[in-house]
Amino acid sequence: MTVQHRARILGTGRYLPPRILTNHDLERMVDTSDEWITQRTGIKERRLAEPGTATSELACAAAKPALEAAGVGPEDIDLIIVATITPDTILPATACWVQDRLGAPHAGAVDVVAACSGFIYGLSAAADHVLVHPEAKVLVIGAEVLSSVTDYTDRASCILFGDGAGAAVVGRSDDPERGLGPFSLGSDGAGAEMMVTPAGGSRMPTTHQTVDDRLHYMKIRGREVYKFAVTKMVEMVAWAMASGGISADELKLVIPHQVNVRILEAAAKRLDLPMDKIYVNIDRYGNTSAASVPIALDEAVRGGVLEPGDRVVLVAMGGGLTWAACWMRW
Repeated sequence: MTVQHRARILGTGRYLPPRILTNHDLERMVDTSDEWITQRTGIKERRLAEPGTATSELACAAAKPALEAAGVGPEDIDLIIVATITPDTILPATACWVQDRLGAPHAGAVDVVAACSGFIYGLSAAADHVLVHPEAKVLVIGAEVLSSVTDYTDRASCILFGDGAGAAVVGRSDDPERGLGPFSLGSDGAGAEMMVTPAGGSRMPTTHQTVDDRLHYMKIRGREVYKFAVTKMVEMVAWAMASGGISADELKLVIPHQVNVRILEAAAKRLDLPMDKIYVNIDRYGNTSAASVPIALDEAVRGGVLEPGDRVVLVAMGGGLTWAACWMRW
């Protein structure tokens, strides 16, 4: 009897820049307070890359421990997928800069632009690639230098974002009971204006006026995003648990995009899940967009929270609008 092989995550890694921006630092920059930020977001501090740092630098720093954990070298990687909304350059893809910097001579390279959902979108593509090419190893990275597109004069949005990167190596699972389950990916472009960087693309090319009008920074409609994120997180986690036949007792952990602690708490309440089953690190890193899920996953792995066979749900929702989820047996 032939058994269908599965794809699984072979190793994870993360990188956070050493520079810390605290809420008290922000108090000196805009009209805000530590109490206000903490109550509304759960964030106490976030990491910032030094000015001029490229996203590919963070991506490679996260990729190296992931490769080591997987027991493979850059020369073993067949495909590199980088999820980011802060690319090194519009052309070429950030994944190409990563491929060169890592020294991965046999790897294809492509970016995924799905905002906060990007890493799970990338995992889905990696899993499909491994199902077709069983010996392949795919490096999936979520990396962001959001400080480069954050308007630090906007008190509503500058408190939210941080920089960082997380990575995973995906390959064939030799254990049919362990691996990545089905994925659910979705989008609603009608909500694109909820989270948008207006200028810099073909819709609004860069001009002196767009720079003067600060249109190269992210614009966020916070209240609308809150409602969308709670609804989609509940929907996606419920789908993943049903798809995997996972009961609340069997579920070890939900690793969500770190968008806002109040959103995570509201979703957990609707799902009737205790907060100790929702992984939270937003207090230390803020919202790192495509990097948040892989950073949290690596923390859970290296911190001993996850053990082989544990049932885990990954879920994210973000600009696009986009959303994504999957379940896995670690």
